[in-house]
Amino acid sequence: MSISFDRALGVHPQALQLRLSRAELLSANLANVDTPNFKAKDIDFAAEMQRSNQPFATGQGAQVKYRLPYQSSKDGNTVELHVEQGEFAKNSMDYQMSLMFLKMKFSGLKSAIEGK
Repeated sequence: MSISFDRALGVHPQALQLRLSRAELLSANLANVDTPNFKAKDIDFAAEMQRSNQPFATGQGAQVKYRLPYQSSKDGNTVELHVEQGEFAKNSMDYQMSLMFLKMKFSGLKSAIEGK
């Protein structure tokens, strides 16, 4: 009897990869908070997870969207420090949670293999 890791791990590997991609975008936004004409980007996590469950969406990257600022700046930069910091912190906690779920899945597989 073989183990299908895709079925056993569920959506957790995809969620982890998507959260990592989002962290990279958010950190780029934070690094360019003072760059004139820089446009803040983000990923809609829920929409991307829905899209990843569709059979025709396999192998495609996440759709990056531009964030609309609450208050425009004179230099054309759309990065708002407080928004980006909050989103980065939330994404970091969600990333840790995804890691924890994946760890629990592997622990369950290990127990099943060992017959415990």
